[in-house]
Amino acid sequence: MTTRRAFLASLAAAAAIPGLSWADAGSPAYLAAARDEDGAFALYGLTAQGADLFRIPLPDRGHAAAAHPEAPEAVAFARRPGTFALVLDCALGKLAARLEAPEGRHFYGHGAFLLDGDTLCTTENDVATGEGRIGMWSRSDGYRRIGEVASGGVGPHEILLRPDGGLVVGNGGIRTHPDRGREKLNIDTMVPNLAYMSSDGMLEETVELREDLHKNSIRHIAVREDGLVAFAMQWQGDASAATPLLGLHQRGRPPVLASADLAEQIAMQGYAGSVAFDGDGRTVAITSPRGGRLHRFSDAGELVEVHRRADICGVATAAHGFVASDGMGGLFGLEAHEMHALGKRPRSWDNHIVRIGGLV
Repeated sequence: MTTRRAFLASLAAAAAIPGLSWADAGSPAYLAAARDEDGAFALYGLTAQGADLFRIPLPDRGHAAAAHPEAPEAVAFARRPGTFALVLDCALGKLAARLEAPEGRHFYGHGAFLLDGDTLCTTENDVATGEGRIGMWSRSDGYRRIGEVASGGVGPHEILLRPDGGLVVGNGGIRTHPDRGREKLNIDTMVPNLAYMSSDGMLEETVELREDLHKNSIRHIAVREDGLVAFAMQWQGDASAATPLLGLHQRGRPPVLASADLAEQIAMQGYAGSVAFDGDGRTVAITSPRGGRLHRFSDAGELVEVHRRADICGVATAAHGFVASDGMGGLFGLEAHEMHALGKRPRSWDNHIVRIGGLV
């Protein structure tokens, strides 16, 4: 059983391992998984303008990747619920290590490195109990698993590093089992939350939605430099309900839930696939591939604008706005209230675009 002592010991490991940097991989701004036109899967490194820098094959469909803060390494996760993750050397274009979920665990598709760069945290499910877990892996010891802590809820999906070195987790509230694929096993009793954890794995705070929104699964998150968290939700209730799909939370305050007008909210079909702040942090965007929409809100939760694009899902911070992707190979920039094409590739982009490092 993993202990807090193991977590603390990992922080004492040598964080700065001499080696290559992201510059040795071409200084990519983003990572994104895709299915190529021949049906093969791969992880791509992209420039800030959306051009390809590298392609690394994947054995199956990817979901998201965790980028090391300094070394040109990415941990690509299988689509949830999955039991493997691949550590990719993006400079050499090869597999560096393979992570296997321990018996009785499966991954939920996301991970994050702590500030030291030596500890990888992964969102996981305890199959027997349904409780969420955060697995911990030591990079300096060949990505050996060194322990786990509770995620503070059920169905942890995305996990991100906070500016103060702590972590924030989107616990979706949905229980799954690897033998039953993506079937959702507890819709009537689900309780999603945001969980804040210290860098040593201690649960600091959880934030739940009001009772009538307990079926609004908190899935994906974005964090601003001042600690403001934006969270994207996926509604598991009546499909005709126009529930809010974006939340904003600053610690010490109640969450702010944001919605578009009724017609636009219904058009989102209860599904927000990705979320990101723009380059200056003043606005936040959520996407819906089901609804073919990108909704942009102010950081106070007021709707700014709507953009329509079929199967749009990936969205990430850009220097002066956002970069977005769709399932038909399209990449787009969003600046000054206008969406413009960055190019179209012969592939189908998956759900997420992962930004590497600071603002680009």
